[in-house]
Amino acid sequence: MGFLLSFAIGICRSPLALAQESQKEHPLIPAIKLTQQSQAVLNQVQDYEATLIKRERVKGQLLAQRIFMKLRPRPFSVYMKFEEPHAGREVLYVHGKNNNQLAVHEASGLTAIVGTVNLDPASPTAMAENRHPITHVGMHNMLAMLLEQWELESKYGEIDVQYYPNAKLGNAECEVIEVTHPRPRKQFNYHKTRLYLEKQSRLPIRIENYDFPRTEGERPPLAEEYTYLNVKANIGLTDADFDQGNPKYNF
Repeated sequence: MGFLLSFAIGICRSPLALAQESQKEHPLIPAIKLTQQSQAVLNQVQDYEATLIKRERVKGQLLAQRIFMKLRPRPFSVYMKFEEPHAGREVLYVHGKNNNQLAVHEASGLTAIVGTVNLDPASPTAMAENRHPITHVGMHNMLAMLLEQWELESKYGEIDVQYYPNAKLGNAECEVIEVTHPRPRKQFNYHKTRLYLEKQSRLPIRIENYDFPRTEGERPPLAEEYTYLNVKANIGLTDADFDQGNPKYNF
């Protein structure tokens, strides 16, 4: 995807992690605490716009999308305008509006002639190119799902946690938490998960999830990756930003 990712040479554990390990605490507990700190910061974000880069394995194919988006968590509202592929496609969802259906308008092709189409977020058509419904999109949901996953996994062993305090994602300086499970177990959704916390804002700007390798020595295949670029938070988005009647939109 053209992103520059670099880790500091060697593996550096945070002082907190080292202290907790000396007390025989579960290795996920410090990671959960750091993630909860990020969540506390994120809870102060009332709205934001960003460029979302998605890479998801859907029906065996790795699909990539670049989307400009606006989001507010309460009431949960999302506006998306696709940059690639399907350039110009617009998607709008507002919880409690439009019978809780998402509105989709294509910019070209036969479907563009039909005009705006309303879809159930969990319908096969809406999910055709996605691993998660639109109701799960956004940094708030992403972090909440990750915390739920790690809190469950903290009840089990076979977990290795690494900290990379001097990572970079493009030009953004990040701290990365990497959680790995050596072998498949029913309680583990993924072989490896990486969470990127931007140092300055403490926002979770990327999460990567990798499936378990099918054979020994094989690189773990990417299941899903979500990156939030150019995040502008608390910019005062209004109902008009999530209204099909907005003259800047083409619904």
